[in-house]
Amino acid sequence: MSVQTRVLYQPFEIEYRELVTFSSKYYRNNYFTLIYILDGTGIQLVNNHRFNYRKGNLFLITPQDTFSFDISIPTKFFFLSFDASYIKLNKDHDWVERMDFILNNASHRPGCILKNRVDKPLIASLVENIVQEQNNQQLYHSKITETIVQTIILVVARNIALKLPKNIKENTGEAVLDILHYIQENIFTPDRLKVGEMCSNLGISVSYLGKYFKKQTGETLQQYIINYKLRLVEMRLLHSDMRINEIVFELNYTDESHLNRLFKKYKGINPSEFRRVQSVANQPGKI
Repeated sequence: MSVQTRVLYQPFEIEYRELVTFSSKYYRNNYFTLIYILDGTGIQLVNNHRFNYRKGNLFLITPQDTFSFDISIPTKFFFLSFDASYIKLNKDHDWVERMDFILNNASHRPGCILKNRVDKPLIASLVENIVQEQNNQQLYHSKITETIVQTIILVVARNIALKLPKNIKENTGEAVLDILHYIQENIFTPDRLKVGEMCSNLGISVSYLGKYFKKQTGETLQQYIINYKLRLVEMRLLHSDMRINEIVFELNYTDESHLNRLFKKYKGINPSEFRRVQSVANQPGKI
C-alpha cells in the first residue's frame, strides 16, 4: 500500500473538489481533516477499514490516520484541515485541553461523526456558507470564513462529546482525561488495560485509580472499557462490511459467542440483528 504523507503550511486550509475517481494512494496527515460529502456515494477507507459514504456525511481524519476513497458516484468533497496550533490559538488553557482531548477521542470512531440529528442541517448550512465566502471573496470574507471554521469545529466537538462518559463535563480535570485517552489509545492491547499496568504508566496508585475514575465519570473502569469497546463494535457494524469474526479478532474478544453474549446483554440484540435493523432504518429517504 502506497502512503503519501501531507503537511499543512498554515493554521487551517479549505479545499473543494469534485472527483470521479480518487487517487489510488492512501494519505496520512500530521493534522486534523474534516471531510464533508456534498454529493455522491462510495466507500471511505481509513486505517484498513471500509465505510459506505453518502451526501451529508462528515468524517474526521485524525493525525496519523491513513485514508482514501473509492468513489461509486461522482462526489463533491469539502475538506477543512487544521492542526493543533490552530486550536491552541485560543487563550483559554482549559478549553484548549478539552478540545484537544475531544478531537483526539475520535481516533477510534471512523464513519460519519454527526450523531446529533439537529446538527446535520446546521453543518450543511455552514459548509454551504463557507464555500460561498471562498467563491465570492467579498469584504471581510477571511474573518467570516474563520468564524465559520471555528463554529464547525465546535459542532464536531459536540458530536464527539455525546459519546463520552455521561459525567464528563467541560471543566473535567485533566487527570481523568489522561486516563480516558490512555484507555482509548490502548483499547486494542488488553494487557495495557490491566489496572497495575495503567497505574504504572499513568503514575497513579492502584487504590486511588478506581475510586477517582468512578467519582469523575459515574462508571467503573471496567464498565467504561466494556462500553467503549461495544461502541467501537457498533461503529464497525454500522459503517463497515467487516464480518463478525473480524471484529472479534480486532477487538480481542474471546470468540463470536463471547461478543454475542456481551452485545445482547448491553444492547438487547445480537450484533448481526443490530446491523440488519440499522441498515434498514438508515436506507436513503429515511429520516
